Amino acid sequence: MASEYEALRRAGVSGVVKSGIGKADAARATTEMILRDRPDCIINSGCAGAVAPGLRMFDIVVGAQTAYHDVWCGDGSVPGQIQGLPQRFDADPALLRTALSLQAARPLHSGLICTGDQFLTTPEDDARVLGIYPDALACDMESAAIAQVCRHYGVPFLSFRLISDSHDSHAEAEASYRDFWERIADDSFSFLKLLIDKL
Repeated sequence: MASEYEALRRAGVSGVVKSGIGKADAARATTEMILRDRPDCIINSGCAGAVAPGLRMFDIVVGAQTAYHDVWCGDGSVPGQIQGLPQRFDADPALLRTALSLQAARPLHSGLICTGDQFLTTPEDDARVLGIYPDALACDMESAAIAQVCRHYGVPFLSFRLISDSHDSHAEAEASYRDFWERIADDSFSFLKLLIDKL
């Protein structure tokens, strides 16, 4: 997503941060941004693998909720729940409504984005996530961590993801995934610009 980051900077969008991959870097970057810039809201963009059937490459998933798929805190907690926190983090309602009102160039979906420090590579991986969250649409490595930090600081949050891969067809997924990185930044930037312009 480096090229999207550079495009946003060139477009004069302030408060742009490139977090890095994974929950720890996402939480670090979000905390630094909140404490330094005091943003009105945080909108996170990136890519995610599909776990729900029917999603295709470059479809856009807007996270109505985010949740961890790789957390379990023992007895008294449900899978995905950190003790003292909800199992799922809700997106800011106003940001969500605005995002879903846009006329996107790609198919737009809304639902649950799951987060974990794992790259899912098989239908069995998808099935494990769906065993915890039957309504999950996609999995990434950052959204829920950012949502948790935003909840802590009371900052409105929304995440959207472009689908990078699907395990419906392994051969198709391999071919499409190679092409994905040539196109993701432009598609993601286009949707983000629509969203910012509408806010």
